[in-house]
Amino acid sequence: MGDVAMTVPVLRALLNQYPNVKITVVTRSFFTPFFDDLERVSIFCPDLNGKHEGFLGLFRLHKELLSLNIDFVADLHNVLRSKALIALFKIRGYKSYQLNKGRKEKKELTSLNQNKKLRPLKSTHERYVDVFRKLGYTIDLSQRYKPSKKKLPVLIEHLKNQQLIGIAPFAAYDSKSLPKQQLNELIMELSTLENTSILLFGGGDKQKQVFESIESKYNNVYSLIQKGSFKEELDIISNLDVMISMDSGNGHMAAMYDVPVITIWGVTHPFLGFVPFNQKMENQILPDLEKFPLIPTSVYGKDFPDGYLKCFNTISITNVVSQVKKYL
Repeated sequence: MGDVAMTVPVLRALLNQYPNVKITVVTRSFFTPFFDDLERVSIFCPDLNGKHEGFLGLFRLHKELLSLNIDFVADLHNVLRSKALIALFKIRGYKSYQLNKGRKEKKELTSLNQNKKLRPLKSTHERYVDVFRKLGYTIDLSQRYKPSKKKLPVLIEHLKNQQLIGIAPFAAYDSKSLPKQQLNELIMELSTLENTSILLFGGGDKQKQVFESIESKYNNVYSLIQKGSFKEELDIISNLDVMISMDSGNGHMAAMYDVPVITIWGVTHPFLGFVPFNQKMENQILPDLEKFPLIPTSVYGKDFPDGYLKCFNTISITNVVSQVKKYL
């Protein structure tokens, strides 16, 4: 999800800097709301479990895309299916380029070697820009294009005069998820802020139970799990004053609306290139790297040495709260 959200600021810049460009985004229907406010963008949703499934389905997909009279093909995913699709376009003479994920550099940065040198790698956004540059479109990401806020859904319309803080404390792995103790401490401190409401973002029954338990203790904390559609969730995110997120898709969704994002990192690291778009380094809250010198231990948080989940114990919640207050 996060990688799709990260394409949005890049596409917005491309469209603003090249007024004659039209884009067809090939993606799953679930992600369609990401692109709602982008003019000159159409969405093609392949039926990956039906007519576009498998090898023959890929040929059908290619044929249907050819009918759209496209000029260039940009592969911003670089997985087996997209590689095969790009190959079919190249056979027909289309100018096509693929994302360079920088796997070699990321492997070096995540090696379990205490003497490794931490250095910032190219951001994912810049890697997307590289693809378009090869196609002949130079994009300047330093130019700001602030999207407008969406109308607040009825679900939280009563909070329209409140300062809104979003918190998305979970991720795909425990190594990127804020432990309950720190989450409770964070919410306890933020709940004392005047004229402020805290909105909890996540998914699944387990997270829902955690959120509802927290929600019951405060009159200004609201769980949004299973309370509305994905589009409504995005509309809410666009209205946040600040988002607190882990290294996960929620931070990237907030950033695509130019919402300030405070990212709490676990065993991954901002130098791997996944900092939400246009966010300050002071908003990247890291564990104590002297106590946990092998960080980053993996690109996505799947692998880490024994004991490294304790890295969250070195995260300063006070520091997180101080950063949040700068945007209120």
